[in-house]
Amino acid sequence: MSAFKDKPAMGDVIAGISVALVLIPQSIAYASLAGLPPILGIYASILPPIIAAFFVSSPYLQTGPVAMTCLLTFGALASLATPMSMEYIGLAALLALLVGLIRVVIGFSRSGFIAYLMSQPVIAGFTAAAAVLIIATQIPTFVGVEASDKGIVRAALNALMHPQSWSPSALALGVTSILIISFGRKIHALFPGVLIAVLLGLGYSHFADYDRAVIGLLPSGFPHLSIELPWGKFRELIVPAIVIALVGFAEPAAIARSMATQNRQTWSVNKDFVSQGMANVAAGLSGCFPVGGSFSRTMINFKAGGQTRWSGAITGLSVLAFLPFVSSLAPLPRTVLAAIVISAVISLIDVRALYRILLTSPAQGSVGWITFGLTLFLTPRVDIAVLIGVGLSVAVHLWREKRIDVGIDYAGHTLRLSPVGVLYFGSAPELGEVLVQNLADHPDATKLVLDLRTVGRIDYTGALILQQVADDAEKSGLEVKIIPGGPLQGVRLLNRVLGKDSPWLLNDTSPDGPNKN
Repeated sequence: MSAFKDKPAMGDVIAGISVALVLIPQSIAYASLAGLPPILGIYASILPPIIAAFFVSSPYLQTGPVAMTCLLTFGALASLATPMSMEYIGLAALLALLVGLIRVVIGFSRSGFIAYLMSQPVIAGFTAAAAVLIIATQIPTFVGVEASDKGIVRAALNALMHPQSWSPSALALGVTSILIISFGRKIHALFPGVLIAVLLGLGYSHFADYDRAVIGLLPSGFPHLSIELPWGKFRELIVPAIVIALVGFAEPAAIARSMATQNRQTWSVNKDFVSQGMANVAAGLSGCFPVGGSFSRTMINFKAGGQTRWSGAITGLSVLAFLPFVSSLAPLPRTVLAAIVISAVISLIDVRALYRILLTSPAQGSVGWITFGLTLFLTPRVDIAVLIGVGLSVAVHLWREKRIDVGIDYAGHTLRLSPVGVLYFGSAPELGEVLVQNLADHPDATKLVLDLRTVGRIDYTGALILQQVADDAEKSGLEVKIIPGGPLQGVRLLNRVLGKDSPWLLNDTSPDGPNKN
């Protein structure tokens, strides 16, 4: 746990401050996306990155508010309380605490492998649809109109279908902000596009008497730590918390693993589960909302010269230092915040990736597209869409694993069956069906050879069914021989089920031994 055994380098200071300059306006925008007061975005950018630095495995990973987690937060809470209300704020804090505790348990129990159980089609489908929804939430603000209470998609469509109500100044400011941010990224990763857009927005609001929505007054007090949370809503939040804990960890895990590979450094998924968990515990206790690792801010940290975990802590301390001056952002037009959010997520709408998955594997591609559609259809309960997508992914996996290819060879009254794949409770019965069919096709067969050398794995049920198949074949008058195969564990299991001295088993698996008819 000695996270700060290394002294901070000048690169860490520069990187930490550089990330903070992007994080401050982003955090305000993401708080609004989650249905929460803007100041909570600032609070969620102070303690979480500082606490995460004590436990994090990756020296580059930057923690704080992220768009995807904020959308999941809104989806989990919108049906339980009114956004911006005190009840809603309390639920967000409790949700963050639950997400944190779940991640801490996963990390300390060394169960980080669970992060890889989310299939890529599900992640790709959900991410693309979530990005669409995030942009949809920003459209009314971006064009300078009040969002209707008709749901995310309908509110966006309603705003787009009434261009006569758009504000030319808001639209121009929003488009300009997107262009600045987008072109800035092409110039250099450290180009302060977000900061320039914010300064432009503040200047325009001040000198042009901007008449559309602005951030408004922001309190400059410090966050208070408290465990007085709406614990009675624990049951309603536990499932969304699990979804956020796993789905929200996919991005930081991918970032940290990629950076570790590129820089030839060690990395522990379990440590980062703990670090992201502790960050969320801090967020919950300080009255904020779930946080995660940010790809864009992590890249800024790396490009700016961040070298140790200190850079993340310096980011949090920099935001803390800005807190007394946060009221200076009050006149910032909300259309600039919308532009910041849109710029951050628009690249996530990767429909081509879903199309490629569909071409490569129609079954898994269908799971991705179904997850995409359900995420849009079930909004705001996008967590349910993720659960259904995971269920479909598991079902497709079981369906694919159930299909086992059996090579068939018949010569000299000997029937040889060579199953290829995984022989488990779902696929093993098919071997029996193949045997029955081939015995009917070859009534003069006198010997059965079950060649298991091309089997990837055998489970207990598979071994039992093999025993049953061999027993049935022997009762039909066949001489039965089994060539063991698969991993050593499967061979041992087969020996235990059939017995080491079983007359069926051939211990000599050389080409000149059991291959003889």
